Amino acid sequence: MTTPTKAATWRLPHRVRVSGGEVATDVVGQGPPVILVHGTPACSYLWRSVVPALASRNTVHVWDLLGYGDSHPDPGVAPSIATQARTLAELVEHWGLDTPSLVGHDIGGGIVLRTHLIHQVPVRRLALLDAAVLGPWNTAFTEHMQRHEDAYRSMPPHVFGDIIAARLRTATHRPMSGAVASAYLAPWAGPTGQQRWVDQVAGVSFEDTREVVTRLDRITVPTLVLWGERDQWLPPTTGDRLAAAIPAARKVTVPGAGHFVAEDNPGDTADALLRFLD
Repeated sequence: MTTPTKAATWRLPHRVRVSGGEVATDVVGQGPPVILVHGTPACSYLWRSVVPALASRNTVHVWDLLGYGDSHPDPGVAPSIATQARTLAELVEHWGLDTPSLVGHDIGGGIVLRTHLIHQVPVRRLALLDAAVLGPWNTAFTEHMQRHEDAYRSMPPHVFGDIIAARLRTATHRPMSGAVASAYLAPWAGPTGQQRWVDQVAGVSFEDTREVVTRLDRITVPTLVLWGERDQWLPPTTGDRLAAAIPAARKVTVPGAGHFVAEDNPGDTADALLRFLD
């Protein structure tokens, strides 16, 4: 993996063929296995400042969801939560892991829970960061884009770029630097990136987490619900409700952090994860 703190050089070097496409991955560190699962509209870049701390005591597996970053679904494969969960189950088998800990952010939370509860992948621990699990969890912007998909697909790319750039700025509490914002926006640039963005918006649905919600009371492994105190996309009260619904869960708030908690406050995010994983 390239230097984690350099925005322009973050790349996952390995490629794994899965049933739905090709996934970009990397594995770093030594110790108990941990898999980091980002959400939307991010990619593994979200974890770049958290990976070094976790890798000091764990074997950290990172990947880009299908349709995000450097991972690409096959033609006709929708980048839904159900597809991503099946992909994660395949990656666990590919990596030869028995009981990894799963860390999921945003829709990554729904993905790791679906992987555990629906695909029956055994896990050691679960960490859910500002997780899209309890519905309805779509933001008003996502709902609008889903209702007017054709309009967003057909608008001039530079106009679309301005819209999503403004949207991305609300993901953090602290302003992103120009380099960081550009790194998040790079996979969505130009006409191809525009279609990728709309593909992933059209592909996400609470229906894929509804089955998970009905099974939350079956979770028996230690579970951490970690939430940014300034999250504008999913309010901290959603984290309280999620923690209350899982018997083995406890809630921790990350100060000064918005929805992209690992971007806003990577130090406290990594510390909370290390304490939990240890």
